[in-house]
Amino acid sequence: MRVLIFGATGMLGRALVHQWQHDEVVGLGSADADLRNPEQIDAAVSQANPEWIVLAAAYTDVDGCEINPTLAASVNTHGAVNVAKAAKQFGSKLLFVSTDYVFDGRKTSPYEVADPRNPINAYGRSKAEAEQKIAAIMPEACIVRTSWLFGPGGKCFPDTILKLADSKPEMKVVNDQRGSPTYTRDLAVAMIALCRADARGIVHCTNSGDCTWFDFASEIILQSGKATRIRPTTSNDFVRPAERPAYSVLSPASLNAYGIHVRPWQQTLPDYLAARNTEV
Repeated sequence: MRVLIFGATGMLGRALVHQWQHDEVVGLGSADADLRNPEQIDAAVSQANPEWIVLAAAYTDVDGCEINPTLAASVNTHGAVNVAKAAKQFGSKLLFVSTDYVFDGRKTSPYEVADPRNPINAYGRSKAEAEQKIAAIMPEACIVRTSWLFGPGGKCFPDTILKLADSKPEMKVVNDQRGSPTYTRDLAVAMIALCRADARGIVHCTNSGDCTWFDFASEIILQSGKATRIRPTTSNDFVRPAERPAYSVLSPASLNAYGIHVRPWQQTLPDYLAARNTEV
């Protein structure tokens, strides 16, 4: 099948292009097509004539979105609407990548796809509004929510921890936010499987298991063999522009319904470390 990926130069987009075999894949970065420009989006979709469009492009800097919510909305909401309208016009199926941050974090058990959206930051609002607008334009669209994304070729939590560990004997990491780390290459494989299964509606897709950022950092240091000591701290001691949900674990039930299962997040770290070392 023919596939068009928006955001192909980003961390997830690169994983998608790398993992997607046996299909005709066209990958576009922001330099090729600006989501905010409907004429550019229409032209790209018309030229590629894809069976599937995967929208992996977004403004994902959570604190940046809080500082500049207008930019967040223009890219993440209005840009997504432009792609959905083009998909409908040209008869393409659409997979939109969304986030655990559409939830407020007040639950203490994994979020199901039907749980109400209630974002607590600008990034989450921009994605939640995009979800609702896409569903109105294309009810058959597939919306894949993921969380705590990391991988080679982009700014992410493990990369930050490893760089800090090279110069710091000790660092503090918050221990009161819980979620599921998700490796880009595992997410890409699952997304490809969802497209091939003609998935529709909302699907939650993360690596299995959950942890706090402190747990995540501790495991990164352990598996990398570095000597830095990780100490727990609280969100109150690490104030940032955007509030984060305290709990944003996503239930895998919707993904498992397609026969897709993703390995525990701890098992991805050797692959990530090897890929990162290859790049460095």
